[in-house]
Amino acid sequence: MENLLKESLMGKTILFSNLPADGHFNPLTGIAKFLQGIGCDVRWFASRLYKDRIERLGIPYYALINAPEVNAGNLVKLVPGITTNDPLKRSNMYRSLYATNGKLYYEDIRALHEVFPFDLLICDSFFPAIPFIKHNLGIPVISIGVVPLAEDSPETAPYGLGLHPPKDDEEKSGYAELYRQMPQKFKESSDLFQALLNEADISYPGLSYENILIRSVDRYLQIGSPGFEYPRERLGANIRFIGGLLPFRPDPQENKPWFDEKLLRYDKVVLVTQGTIELDTRKLLEPTLDAFAGTDTLIIATTSGNNTDKLREKYNADNVIIEAFIPFDQVMPHVDVYVTNGGYGGVILGILYGLPMVAAGLHEGKNEVCARIAYFDLGIDLQTENPTSAQVREAVDRIFLDVKYKKAVSRLAAEFLNYDGQALVVEAIHEVLSNSRTWEYDA
Repeated sequence: MENLLKESLMGKTILFSNLPADGHFNPLTGIAKFLQGIGCDVRWFASRLYKDRIERLGIPYYALINAPEVNAGNLVKLVPGITTNDPLKRSNMYRSLYATNGKLYYEDIRALHEVFPFDLLICDSFFPAIPFIKHNLGIPVISIGVVPLAEDSPETAPYGLGLHPPKDDEEKSGYAELYRQMPQKFKESSDLFQALLNEADISYPGLSYENILIRSVDRYLQIGSPGFEYPRERLGANIRFIGGLLPFRPDPQENKPWFDEKLLRYDKVVLVTQGTIELDTRKLLEPTLDAFAGTDTLIIATTSGNNTDKLREKYNADNVIIEAFIPFDQVMPHVDVYVTNGGYGGVILGILYGLPMVAAGLHEGKNEVCARIAYFDLGIDLQTENPTSAQVREAVDRIFLDVKYKKAVSRLAAEFLNYDGQALVVEAIHEVLSNSRTWEYDA
C-alpha cells in the first residue's frame, strides 16, 4: 500500500517554504529530500539565509521579492525592543511582524505560482501566508508542527503561557478566564492580522494567530507524539502526529565525522546549547560551563558561532569541549544529560536519543517546550532564561541521581519510534491531493 501511495505522488509539484529560523527550516529538509527521492518536483521559497543550504540539498531555490529579509542577525534592528523580557510585548511584536510579512510572502508565492504551478505547499506551522494561499489561490497546504501543539482546548491553558494542564475545576475555570483575556492581551497583533485577512475576504473572527494557521491548513502534521502533548478530549480533524521527524542527514561518507578522544575519558557527559537565535552566551552557555569546568564531568558546548574563541579562552579546562557546531546525531549518543534553552527541534532529538534534560527558556514559545519537559518527567524546567551556575549544577546532579527522568525519556523515545514520519507525510499528501481542496476545519 505504501509503495502505491508513493507511486501516486510521482511528478507532483511541491513548494516548500519556512519562516527564517533554523527550527522552522531544518525539520522540513528530511521530508523535502524524501519526496524528491520518490519522484516529486520539489522546490523551495525562502530567505536568502537558506539559499546555499537549499541548493546543497539539490533543490531549486526561489528568493523573496516583496517580503523583507528578516533573520536573527537583523531582527533587533528591524524590530527595536523585541528583546524585551516582557513576554506579552515580545509575543505581540513577533506576531505583528509575522502578520505583516504574511501578506508579502503570499504576493511572492502568487507570482511564483505563475512560473511554477505547484500542486501543494508544505511549510512550517508558523508560516503566516497559509490562509492567503489556501483561500485565495485555492491550493492545498500542509504544515509541519515545529512547536508544541498550539490548538485551543478546555483541557489546556492558552498557548504561550507555559502553564501545565489544570489540576482541578478551580484551575480549569481560571484558565477559561485567561482565554477570555487573551484577545485583549494580543489585541495589537491580532487586530493587524485580522485586518489583513479581512482585506483578502478571509474570516477567522476571534481566533489567535496560531489557531488561524492551524484551522487554515488541510493537514497539520505535528512533530512528536501524544505522549509529549497535553491530554485533550478532542483534536481538530486535520491534526496528525508524525513522531520524531528528523532533518535530512547527508551521507556520512561525504562528511567528516565528529569525535573527540575526551569522550573516552569521562564517565559523565553533559551537552549544552542555546540554539541559533539566542546570541547572548551569558544566558545558558556560560552558567553551564561555570558549573562544570574543572570537574569530573565532561561538558560539551555548541555555540552556533557565537563567541566560540572567547569561550574557549575563558574555559580552558581539560573537561571542556567548545565547538561552533556539532551534528547532534554524532554527539548525542555519547551524552548523559542535555542542557537546553527549549528549542523544539533539539528537544525532539534529545528525546529520540533518550536524554533527560535541564531546560531554561521562556521566549519564542520555549516556555511551552520546557513546561512539557517538566510535566512528563523528561527533566527539570528551571523556569528562567538566566539560570545561575548553581541552579544548573543542582538540576543536572538531580537528574544523575533520580532514574525517573531517564526512564520517562526512554519510554517516550520508544513511543516516537511507533510513528513512521515519512510514510505518514506521504499518506497525508495523498489524502489532500485526492480529496480535500474543499476541506474545512472540524474540531
